[in-house]
Amino acid sequence: MIKKLGNILEDIPGLKQIIGDIDRNIKGIHFDSRKVKENYIFVALRGTQTDGHNYIQHAINNGASTVVCEQIPQIYDQPITLIQVENSHLALARLSTNFYGNPSLELNLVGVTGTNGKTTIATSLYRLFENLGYKAGLLSTIRYLMHNFEWPATHTTPDPVTINMLLRKMVSEYNCSHAFMEVSSHALDQHRVAFLDFDGAIFTNITHDHLDYHHSFKDYIYAKKKLFDQLKPQAFALVNADDKNHKVITQNTKAQVYTFGLKNMADFKARILEKHFDGTLAVIDGREVWLNLIGEFNVSNILAVYATATLLGIDKDSALQAISSLKPVDGRFEIFSTDYLTVIVDYAHTPDALEKILTELNNIRQPGQRIITVIGAGGNRDRDKRPKMGKVASLLSDVLVLTSDNPRDEDPEEIIKQIEQGTNKEDCTVIKITDRREAIHSAITFARRGDIVLVAGKGHETYQEIKGIKYHFDDREIIKDFLDIKNH
Repeated sequence: MIKKLGNILEDIPGLKQIIGDIDRNIKGIHFDSRKVKENYIFVALRGTQTDGHNYIQHAINNGASTVVCEQIPQIYDQPITLIQVENSHLALARLSTNFYGNPSLELNLVGVTGTNGKTTIATSLYRLFENLGYKAGLLSTIRYLMHNFEWPATHTTPDPVTINMLLRKMVSEYNCSHAFMEVSSHALDQHRVAFLDFDGAIFTNITHDHLDYHHSFKDYIYAKKKLFDQLKPQAFALVNADDKNHKVITQNTKAQVYTFGLKNMADFKARILEKHFDGTLAVIDGREVWLNLIGEFNVSNILAVYATATLLGIDKDSALQAISSLKPVDGRFEIFSTDYLTVIVDYAHTPDALEKILTELNNIRQPGQRIITVIGAGGNRDRDKRPKMGKVASLLSDVLVLTSDNPRDEDPEEIIKQIEQGTNKEDCTVIKITDRREAIHSAITFARRGDIVLVAGKGHETYQEIKGIKYHFDDREIIKDFLDIKNH
């Protein structure tokens, strides 16, 4: 793809000055100087750990013909174009949409934000529309999909260049009509989805998470709110009426606001009739439906999927029929059962998510069944949530095994101590096993016939990050292998 620089600069926000020729052919855009090639635009971003302005010369050496920056560098006798802007992150978002021809305008694009439920909702919407005969795209924590063709996922929400490149592929190479994407608070704060044309946005909930980045809960809420602030009047804003912050999220939106909920008054309602380990019987919008998903939180997620489908023009009966065939998402309440016990893998890594899944397990379990929970907490992340996770897990479990998650640059034993500070040891046996593989094996070994083992925190992840290195590690593989050994 080659485009004229002048066209790519159209409507660039906060433009201060242009030094040099704009009648250039541009072959690509990047913000990582190592990935810049000949006739690329290099955008110098100020980040939390590094400043792209320090790598401008490196980008030029790699072939950059144009540099977009907030501060003009001292560059002599080099025939490049310099473009100064107020905010490089915003500029990158606009440059990316322009370079790839604004592909979001050619899709029915829906963004999903919130602390929990994003992956389940976005993935379920993708599967529902594919099952109904549409060609759809998905950008999620687990994977990026284009009508069943998969790209490896790197972030919950990728950078603007990658987003627009993937959306363009969805439209031009795979003829997708719909796309569903998770939108993280980090992405919103860093303007990664600025200038995308969303036809709808979904708010799931907001609870304690990412306060290492956002510093305050108010900042976290207002980051989420940005998605709804940018919606056009003809778009829809679908929010969870059961979350007390849903009105804050939509207070400045121009979009049409709709609500969904299980407890409070809402435009789309659901009610649970029966809960089982193999699914849930519920009433959605006045119609009885069997769901292959477990838990109140998942009924709420599926209600959001149903509401979104109808708001995008799917008739109610078709939407409900498609919903009844949906399966759990990888690493989200994923069950591995034998005639001896049930093991569940879930991505729950916040106090609220842990409380919800453990509450559901307590509601479903039969007399005599114990709940054995394995948890850790990520290193280099929000430390305040660690004792809170320990508290809720110990209150709702019979046995709690504290272990490593992704310790990153921290000492895993120190992380475990911080989780342990919140535990209640009166009604719960607390065990510390730093090695996660050993912790999972031990939890399964502790289990008596009929017990439930919850392995929480990593879900779909296939790695463990320690001191900057990612080692292959998959909770599900370890569980399946160990269960197979025990069964033989």
